[in-house]
Amino acid sequence: MPVDVPPGLRELLVRQSGVITRRQALGAGLAATAVDNQLKSRRWQQLQRGVYACFSGTPTRDAELWAAVLRAGEGAALSHRTAAELYGLTRGMSRGMSREPGAPIHVTVPASRRAGIIRGGVLHFSGSLERTRHPVLLPPRTRIDDTLLDLAQMSATFDEAFDWVCRAVGGRLTTPAHVRAALQARPRMRWRIDLLAVLADVGDGAHSNLELRYVRKVERAHGLPPARRQMKIVTAGRVRYVDNFYEEAKLAVELDGRAAHPPERRWDDSHRDNEHASLGIMTVRYNWPDVNYRACAVAAQVGGLLRVRGTAVQLRRCGPSCTAAG
Repeated sequence: MPVDVPPGLRELLVRQSGVITRRQALGAGLAATAVDNQLKSRRWQQLQRGVYACFSGTPTRDAELWAAVLRAGEGAALSHRTAAELYGLTRGMSRGMSREPGAPIHVTVPASRRAGIIRGGVLHFSGSLERTRHPVLLPPRTRIDDTLLDLAQMSATFDEAFDWVCRAVGGRLTTPAHVRAALQARPRMRWRIDLLAVLADVGDGAHSNLELRYVRKVERAHGLPPARRQMKIVTAGRVRYVDNFYEEAKLAVELDGRAAHPPERRWDDSHRDNEHASLGIMTVRYNWPDVNYRACAVAAQVGGLLRVRGTAVQLRRCGPSCTAAG
């Protein structure tokens, strides 16, 4: 027989995506036998030890997340890749990191206490969770800036760490100033010096590893004038953003990374270049090998185009073997 759910418990179920703990059910006035009967009849199902979904059928991803964080106990928060998932930072990444059932669930609990085993979960401990846990968002999760730094701490390379920051700042979920403030609270943070060094460039519009490399290895290393980053241009009634725009010369330099410019979008890029041409804007495109392995040649080409289009440029060598100035 279906149980008569008290009004207070109904509100809790709505807030927690249909998931409650045994303690919450009993605290709301349900008898233990009523809870057990719902489980035996399979109207309810156990997702974690002592945590139940008050419905039958396949649990949603939100239900799985709530079950994990409720199992972890009071003060716990979803963190790392799972918090990034909730903020939308894993869209377009490899399978298993998107919002789909079965992806590992990362949960952080206060370092001062123990936590039970979480099925399908990865458990972390933090002595500063009270500060890094978001005060209002549900399900409970770490703040966006602390999520980025948790992920950076676990990154195998600086490029990977920087990519998380680019995703969040480029998606306007945070700002370089907020990331910098969070870094100040972590004196032993991995990649700390490198992240602090690049946050200014991120603030200027370098929103990917490829864009940062263009700024540093092509433009700055060879004395090119600084372009305007993420420049908004309106063509045919549509707003588009250019990675690097040299306004005086009306030269756009687009950087084509695989994630941002997959093959199926190449025609869109061509149409955009044609629309820019109608405004007198010339567009050149460079990819990852160009910027990383042919930076001097790219600098020479961009410098030559700037000169032809009326901008005074004095290129300099980035090193003894540099051919850009010649």
